[in-house]
Amino acid sequence: MTTKLIPALIAAAVSVAAQAQTGPIRVGVVTPLSGTYAGIGQQVKWGLDLAAKEINAGGGVMGRSIELVYEDEEANPAVAVQKAEKLFQVGKVDFLTGTVNSGSTLAVGQVAERNNRLIATTVSFADSITGDKCSPNVFRVNARAGMQSAALADWMAATKPNANVFYLGPDYEMGRSTVAAFKSAAEGKGAKTVGEVFAPLDNKDYSPFFGQMRSARPTVVYTSVAGNDTVRLFTQMAEFGLNRNVQVVGASGTVTSQNLQAIGKAADGFVTGVGFSPNIDSPENKKFVASFEAANKVQPDLYGADSYGVLFFYKAAVEKAKSTETDQVRAAMRGLQWATPQGVKTMRAGDHQAMQDMYAVRVNGGKFEIVGKVAANAAIGPDTCTKF
Repeated sequence: MTTKLIPALIAAAVSVAAQAQTGPIRVGVVTPLSGTYAGIGQQVKWGLDLAAKEINAGGGVMGRSIELVYEDEEANPAVAVQKAEKLFQVGKVDFLTGTVNSGSTLAVGQVAERNNRLIATTVSFADSITGDKCSPNVFRVNARAGMQSAALADWMAATKPNANVFYLGPDYEMGRSTVAAFKSAAEGKGAKTVGEVFAPLDNKDYSPFFGQMRSARPTVVYTSVAGNDTVRLFTQMAEFGLNRNVQVVGASGTVTSQNLQAIGKAADGFVTGVGFSPNIDSPENKKFVASFEAANKVQPDLYGADSYGVLFFYKAAVEKAKSTETDQVRAAMRGLQWATPQGVKTMRAGDHQAMQDMYAVRVNGGKFEIVGKVAANAAIGPDTCTKF
């Protein structure tokens, strides 16, 4: 190589580096766009698309636009790992979000560690994600199972004191985590467990579990099935008369705006603990709900709201760090406060779990109404992460 070529190569390298710092910020989205959780993935996409549109219209992030790059994870952790690896290695994304299945979030978190990149989930509930399986490369902006349970158990203790509770969850990480979290919260407030079963994901027939449920004589049935599984469970419970004289409660992903119409009247009376409601009475939430409805012709649910908020979380961290480099953005995210439709959230530094107020909401006539509230400090629970 001649000495004349060396300056030219250095100049070319500097040009490429400069272009990388001035071109779009690429955000990878690995989310279910098909399969039983496709409705949840749709809300994720609607929320992210709206946030990116607003951020770019406002000048972007340090003058750079946000570019979203989608991959369908099919609610399958093995597929999610392949798609995340592709986005990091080939797509050169700066940040990744969108995972729904808690198993996918845990698996993609390991991919992020290997690639020295950061991810944030806006949907996954499993306490382990920010608990015993926490990762320095994983953040969660939505409420975890324990926080949902705090709001729901508080409402149940006031309206159904000393209830006999039967549990039915999906048989994977999220299902077992949500059941364990609510059981702990409910028993702490005087409830008694009278039965517990776990059904396969995408289960078509719940009737084999109904005999055990009926013989346990519960006053409350808790479930954390989601998506199309909820439609089948609630429809079959109504057909067998199992929802008569029983209060049905569950995880925030069990009944959402995406499956509410398909469930119909069988959803009436269902109560859950959530971190978002279109009925939160604040100017910020009213503006978000109006913009979301104008863009998508439906109301946002908690997944749409938290997916909208995650891009503003990333924007605030990059602007605080004045960089998209992983170590600097991670440091900026810890303890960060940022504005969301639900109000100002704080990212707890010790376990990367967002703190927020929680609500108990009830389905009435096809709509959710707020029936209780627990403050963020009371809902968050202890920091059990020991890995960083």
